[in-house]
Amino acid sequence: MAEHLGHLTTALADRYRLERELGQGGMAMVYLAHDLRHDRKVALKVLRPELSAILGAQRFLGEIKTTANLQHPHILGLFDSGEADGLVFYVMPFVEGESLRARLVREKQLPVDDAVRIAREVADALDYAHRHGVIHRDIKPENILLHDGRALVADFGIALAAARSDGGSRMTETGMSLGTPHYMSPEQAMGEREITVRSDVYALGCVLYEMLTGEPPFTGPTAQAIIARVMTEEPRSLTLQRKTVPPHVEAAVLTALSKLPADRFATAAQFGEALARPGAATVVVPSGTERAPASRRSRLRTLARAAVPWVLALLAVSGGAWAWRERTSRSGTSWRYLAFGPGLSPATDRLPLALSPDGNALAIVDANSSGPIWLKRRGVLRPTPILGTESAIFPTFSPDGRWLAFQEGPRLKKVRLGESEVVTLVDSVDQVQGGLAWLDDGTLIYPGPGLQGKVLFRISAEGGASSLALEDKTLAGLGVGYPQGLPGAHGVLFTVCTSGCVQMSLHALDLRTGRQRELLNDATGGILLPGDRLLYVRRDGTALVVPFDLDKLAVTGPGVPVLEGVTVFNGVANLTVSRTGVLVYEQGPPPANEVQPARVSREGVISPIDSAWHGPFNSFAVSPDGRRIAVGVGLESGRLDIWIKQLDRGPFTRLSFGGTNRRPAWSPDGRTVAFIHDTGATSLVYQRPVDGSTPQHLLASLDRQIQEVTWSPDGRWLVLRTDNGQAGAGDIVGVRTSGDTTPVAMVADQFTELHPTVSPDGRWIAYTSNESGTQEVYVRAFPQTTSGRWQVSNGGGFQPRWSSDGRELYFGSGDRLIAAQIRATQGFEVTELKPLLSAAGFPADQFHQSYDVLPGGKGLLFPRPWGADPTAGAPIVVEAENWLADVQARMQR
Repeated sequence: MAEHLGHLTTALADRYRLERELGQGGMAMVYLAHDLRHDRKVALKVLRPELSAILGAQRFLGEIKTTANLQHPHILGLFDSGEADGLVFYVMPFVEGESLRARLVREKQLPVDDAVRIAREVADALDYAHRHGVIHRDIKPENILLHDGRALVADFGIALAAARSDGGSRMTETGMSLGTPHYMSPEQAMGEREITVRSDVYALGCVLYEMLTGEPPFTGPTAQAIIARVMTEEPRSLTLQRKTVPPHVEAAVLTALSKLPADRFATAAQFGEALARPGAATVVVPSGTERAPASRRSRLRTLARAAVPWVLALLAVSGGAWAWRERTSRSGTSWRYLAFGPGLSPATDRLPLALSPDGNALAIVDANSSGPIWLKRRGVLRPTPILGTESAIFPTFSPDGRWLAFQEGPRLKKVRLGESEVVTLVDSVDQVQGGLAWLDDGTLIYPGPGLQGKVLFRISAEGGASSLALEDKTLAGLGVGYPQGLPGAHGVLFTVCTSGCVQMSLHALDLRTGRQRELLNDATGGILLPGDRLLYVRRDGTALVVPFDLDKLAVTGPGVPVLEGVTVFNGVANLTVSRTGVLVYEQGPPPANEVQPARVSREGVISPIDSAWHGPFNSFAVSPDGRRIAVGVGLESGRLDIWIKQLDRGPFTRLSFGGTNRRPAWSPDGRTVAFIHDTGATSLVYQRPVDGSTPQHLLASLDRQIQEVTWSPDGRWLVLRTDNGQAGAGDIVGVRTSGDTTPVAMVADQFTELHPTVSPDGRWIAYTSNESGTQEVYVRAFPQTTSGRWQVSNGGGFQPRWSSDGRELYFGSGDRLIAAQIRATQGFEVTELKPLLSAAGFPADQFHQSYDVLPGGKGLLFPRPWGADPTAGAPIVVEAENWLADVQARMQR
């Protein structure tokens, strides 16, 4: 979305000036804008591009115009709508006030009179809209604005337009839904095509229930759990939770929340009247202690029977030893959600899923312990542990399905299923990339230690000596791993990734010639399917199938998307397919997990910089004056670019365009930003003014990859950290910014140096090195780095950062941030190490700086996960039988 925003701003420059983001939801982003023609503030909503693509922009705009004629004192009107640079937008009045959601967050429960008044105003607005043929379909506190205490219903018609437009019938198929689980009526949750005014009445009943009690009538840890309760349970009594609720108000709310539409109020006006005074309308009062009448129980049973398959599907996600929901597609493919019993959860970061060739056995690595591997056989209720596989990762079945190979630390082992004897095959497997492939000829391929870690080895499954299968110096500085065998042992697919797998590519190794070639960029998880079709997964979790020539090991045509939402972690897709066409994969968010930058005090107090600002950010750098942040932003197809964010709620503007640009670093005067531009196995360092007044220009170039860049305080030096270059496994190099720009080795040896940072007075350079066998923080004189060296940390240290006055050096140790007190008058001396905040909750990149220091002693800047649900249960694992039929159907469309 951020990539398109700059173009939208330009396209609308003659009509609207975008000022800042106000918020976002599942369908749209909303911005505060200035209407230049009428000199007024407006709220400009931009439909998410993926939703526009599904719905059809012109049809959507045609439908949403229906709401422009709704003129009511409690309805937020529609000023304008249109399409600009491929983005659909619509414009509404800007309301000086807050949403009902914001008030509920602040007050939890509203006074009874206020809650009833707001509900009656919303009911009045709904009744007006219903009489004009418009059903809202998404009534919730977020869509009710409070202006001088008066309710205004927003987004009238967006769900209607979505339902009526070209893609409305396809939204459920893509995982999108019209409505919010807490406020969806049972018929809307079941996907009924015909939604009546009584669905809006139900949603308003949910909103009033929440205003009175502090929470909606049905809650749960997941959307599926919420909807299951909507379908099967009755809401708790209001008066039992809050005695001040009048009986007639409770009666009206519970009538609005009736499961069957026929049992609710026929109109929103009737609901409003029932709230006004006792006896204003006839209501049905469900009792929490008495059983419903027989006729009503019969109707509920009818509704429940209709929903049984659907509800079972939802319950399967949240628990059960081996629960499932089966859905048979038109192609004959059946889909199930899998769960694995109490306490057993697949480990996303350890490639836990492996299917036997016949699809009848699934091997799972447990995320909650150090092993063992569990085996779930089809038709058997409970998974069983495989003895001798504790701390195992990367399980892989033999071609006949009788053996399981796995990695345990640096060792490659195998075990015969049903027996306890474990055989060690190799003692030196690469622990960084890992993975293994068991080929049809009875050999195994695995990454192993070698020249700069870019080799694959081959060994017989019976044991013996390993032989070199791949050693290619063109892969210098890149991670090689996660092999997948091709039929007939002709070759192996493997993944190559850089920068923590921000960039990924799928390669093929021809075992007949020993040569390798790149097949696809932004790709991992290669599996050859029957019919010479290659399955791969992009970083964004989309799986595609392309035609493949097995003899030439070449892709021969364009890709067709076949899955979405596949979990990708550290360059590997959590997906497996058996030779019989059974698919199992973990469904999760895109791999570029969104984070939110936050200020963090020395004591660990967190305050988000901008609560509405988050995204797929992979690096941050604070400007010298602390007023701006340079950010590396992950874009589509694995690309990265540099953006500038003005603090706190200022604009977010793009600085670099084209290619892969990452790891920003501010110049000492704060006028320009340097960044790394990748060119394959080499890197360039560019610089561009923050205001974008002139194009970027080259500062430095090396014949190997650059992973980090920083400036000296006087601006005379660029300090670069290389990645697995010819002179070492990660060195620190200096380049003067004027005069003689020949690279100068500052710390270059056989060890790995990381995280260089120069002190504010320019006298010292701190960095991380593993020269002692573990990562520690060291300091040397700068720029004459050979004139002294001091170890700062003791017992492990990484990612040093100087305070703005140079009196402290921060660094990480375990999950704690440490502040080293520095005295550097004549020489360099550490006087004390002070433990500060716990950094356990913040994402960390072991190869790059993961935080920054705010100037003036104002704390630190950390990224923190955004949108994470600490109460969420096990990952959602999906199984599909006869999946190849579904693939074939998609390829023929």
